Amino acid sequence: MKTLLVTSLLAITIFTGCTNKNDAHRALVAEGYTQIEYTGYGWFACGKDDFYHTNFKATNREGNIVEGTVCSGLIFKGATIRY
Repeated sequence: MKTLLVTSLLAITIFTGCTNKNDAHRALVAEGYTQIEYTGYGWFACGKDDFYHTNFKATNREGNIVEGTVCSGLIFKGATIRY
C-alpha cells in the first residue's frame, strides 16, 4: 500500500511539472489573448507528440473569457492552442 501511494505521488509530481508557461505565453499573446491565467496541467488535452500540456484561462480579442490548453513539444514541435 505504501509503495502504491509513493508511486502515485511521484506520478502526480512528474505530470504536474510538464507545463511550459513561456511557450504558452508566446502562443497566446501572438493570437491576441490578454489577462492570461495558467491553471495547471491538461491531462488529456494534447496529442502523443506533445510533451507540455499547459492549461489556461484568458480573454480573447472579442472580450470573451476562454479556457483551453497550449500543447507543445520538447524541441522541434511548435505550440498549438486547443479548446
